[in-house]
Order: sequence, then structure tokens, then C-alpha cells
Amino acid sequence: MARPRLFDEERVLDAAMRAFWEKGYEATSTQDLCEATGLGRSSIYNTFTSKHALFQRSLARYVETMTALQLDLLEDAGRPAVERFEALFACIIEQEFAHRRDGRSIGCLSVNTTVELAARDPDVADLLAGDVELRLTALRAAVEAGQRAGEISSGQEPAALARFVNAVIAGMRVSAQGGADRAALEGIAATAVAALKA
Repeated sequence: MARPRLFDEERVLDAAMRAFWEKGYEATSTQDLCEATGLGRSSIYNTFTSKHALFQRSLARYVETMTALQLDLLEDAGRPAVERFEALFACIIEQEFAHRRDGRSIGCLSVNTTVELAARDPDVADLLAGDVELRLTALRAAVEAGQRAGEISSGQEPAALARFVNAVIAGMRVSAQGGADRAALEGIAATAVAALKA
């Protein structure tokens, strides 16, 4: 008879997610995961089967959490579309300054993973691609709402503007990781909003 688990799996996933987020997949050792989660190696492997499987579950949890927050902002029909984008950029900036190590942002686990693994790990690439598609759909819908209301320029296709905003967000995250300060990120966000309205 299998022994019951004596730990909170959600808490373990959050702890593992933070470890991977801070160090990246390759640089996070099993020992790092043991220290972060408070579990022994056998508990980690018995529960999650491998470091890679634990990483996939952690990344899925991160994506679900972060994307839900962004979708809530983008789908808020009670505010004008431009305000939704301003709130989205403000949220991104706050996240970058909330998650720091040694005075620098640790970035976005999705962006970091795209750079580190997506080109050589089809499972991770599929997970990230699904997330990007979900966010692009919400961005496009917010752009369309703004275009209908006359707040956002109708000179560009909504899908192109959605990809533009997504790229700006990724660039802001990488800039923060490289040491950009709050004023620099706010300037990037203001420029992006101005471009949407132009």
C-alpha cells in the first residue's frame, strides 16, 4: 500500500517554480530543488518522476498564474482599451520590481525558458506556444475594442498590434533583467501606448 503524501503539492510546485525562475532549468540542481521544497530526492522523484517533469509542472503553474492576471486586465470591459494596456504595462513593471535578486529582476520564467529551452525541448515549446496564443488572442481583442471605440489607431491590423505589444512586454522583461530602472521601463510603456494611439 502506497504511503500518503505528507506535503502540500501546490506549495512544492510554487517553491520549485521559484527555484527554476531564479536559476533557469539547467542551472537548477536536484539539491537546489530539495532545499527549495524541503523534500528529499526520493520524494521529488516519486511524486514528479523527473526534474524535467517537475519543471514542466512548475512552468505550467507559472504560465497559468501570470497569464490569468494579464487576461483579467485585458478583458476588463469596464475600462477603455487604452487604460487596459496602461494597466497591463504597469502590472509588468510591478512584477519586475517585485521579483529581484542582487538588485536585478529575475525576469519572466516564460521569456527565460523560451531563450534557454524552447528551441530544443518540444514539450516546453508547445506549452509556451499555447500560452503565447492565448495572450495574443486577448491582446488582439483589446486592440479591436480600442479600434472600435476610436482610441487605438485603425491603421494597423489588430493581430500585428497584438504581436507588437507582446514583443514590447518581452523586451521590457529582458531590459529589467539587464538592470533597466523603473523610469526606463515606464518610458518604454508610455512609448508603446503612444504607438497604439498613433
